[in-house]
Amino acid sequence: MMKLRWRTVLPATIGAALLIQVVPILHDNPPIASAVAAPLEVVSILKRSCYDCHSHETTWPWYTYVAPASWLAGHDVHDGRRSLNFSAWSSDLPNVRQKKMRDLIDEVQEGEMPPWYYTPLHPAARLSAEDVKVLVEWAKAESAR
Repeated sequence: MMKLRWRTVLPATIGAALLIQVVPILHDNPPIASAVAAPLEVVSILKRSCYDCHSHETTWPWYTYVAPASWLAGHDVHDGRRSLNFSAWSSDLPNVRQKKMRDLIDEVQEGEMPPWYYTPLHPAARLSAEDVKVLVEWAKAESAR
């Protein structure tokens, strides 16, 4: 009975794993409309910790081409770009940018960004206390303008 299950379950599992690969995600990096104007230190932190999901400069590692990881990565990138996109920075109205800066402050101070599940595969993206301080000071100055 146990052999029969493995003879059925294993091929079905392999078949399902292969079949889900046909559901693609969009691995796009549209042209950059406008880059964020910030001090070099801030841009460096943003590029290291934020740009993969919040810009049109996404690096798409190999695992983003393998379902179901590709679905999570694609969702996170496209959702991230919708909420805050450093590659379309000037297209937001000033009051919208101001709200996004307040959200950025809250999320980095609370440790919500970058997400906990992103940093194990991207350890360089972790924000140090100093990184958080630099981003918060910049975001406060930006939202005051």
